[in-house]
Amino acid sequence: MIKIALADDHKMFAKGIAGLLEEEEDFNIMGIFSNGRELLDFLESVDVDIILTDMNMPVLDGEGVIEAVKLLIPYPKIIVLSMYDDEAIFLKCQKLGASAYVLKNADPDELIYTIREVFEGSHIMNFQKVLQQNQDDLYADIYKEKFKLSKRELQILRLIKEGMTNRDVAEKLHLSSHTVDAHRKKIHNKLGVSSVAELIRKALDMNL
Repeated sequence: MIKIALADDHKMFAKGIAGLLEEEEDFNIMGIFSNGRELLDFLESVDVDIILTDMNMPVLDGEGVIEAVKLLIPYPKIIVLSMYDDEAIFLKCQKLGASAYVLKNADPDELIYTIREVFEGSHIMNFQKVLQQNQDDLYADIYKEKFKLSKRELQILRLIKEGMTNRDVAEKLHLSSHTVDAHRKKIHNKLGVSSVAELIRKALDMNL
């Protein structure tokens, strides 16, 4: 189990994220906190693997959380949840020691896969990857509704159609090969195909 703690002063958002993550069998939400101070008090007696934190919080903000958590032995890995695709903020979080940076309006599976990557130590922290989380897609709503494909899955499907290997896709999207492989298996299941040839044919039929 991946033990997770969440700090965000927007209660509805925090509860929504917690509810989403609790649907994953390997995630255990250990606590939800409205500021960094409450989180640190909790960590005095409970160990977690991953901390999800907003940057703007009362009492103790995300910057203070990252700095304080890095003093713990062993310390949990930190994923920043942010409203801003701002490179200066991203670089500051990276310099402080955050392991990942996810936009709050990213697809849910972006956060789920990022948590697993960070836990496994395979996450690639790259600002271009953050920008991709915020890109609109003309077909996204259509295929998300029809096939339950996420934005990331649509990106990967297009690249596979272009003939890219898992390694090629991983390099282009700044993902680990393991994560791309997991996405591909989900895409196969959602589209009801069992081979690359069928997958490409389906992508062509979808006019991707």
